Amino acid sequence: MIRPLLILAALAPATATAQIRYQDTTAIDVAVQAFTGQPIGAEGGARTAVDARLKLAACPLPQLDWRAATQDAVVVTCEAPRWRIFVPVKMPPLAARPTVVAAAAVAPVVPAARAAPVIKRGDPITVEAGNGGFSITRDGVAMGDAAPGERLMVRIDPAKPPIQAVALDTGRATLPGWDR
Repeated sequence: MIRPLLILAALAPATATAQIRYQDTTAIDVAVQAFTGQPIGAEGGARTAVDARLKLAACPLPQLDWRAATQDAVVVTCEAPRWRIFVPVKMPPLAARPTVVAAAAVAPVVPAARAAPVIKRGDPITVEAGNGGFSITRDGVAMGDAAPGERLMVRIDPAKPPIQAVALDTGRATLPGWDR
């Protein structure tokens, strides 16, 4: 009597795993091809087929969208069960890409002028937060440089992790989200 029960118990996990259904990667390839309008390996289509070794839970309704405006990858998403993969798209050579992309690449990027820091690394500072009803302050040490309005890390207690603060003025900072 015990022996048949042991055999059934040994077979139960095998049958349970055999019932798990996985998403057919060929179906994903067909959906990506329909979405891009190009076959696998062609310019504008998927670079390669989706790896058949992927074990994604079966999805009744996968959704497809472009990853970015450059259309360099298709995002295949499943809401229930939740998973997401990126399928890279074969892009045309740089010279053959639309002029909008080339024009954006030609425009020089000028970094904004950075204000002079009012707090420097190692400075003692007071972190304050509050409003009309209450106010709280803590003394700490700046762990980096910051201009007014910039964030920095502040060491309040050596035994605890640092906190994030926003520089106000020399030696003064506030917690993010508190206008002072």
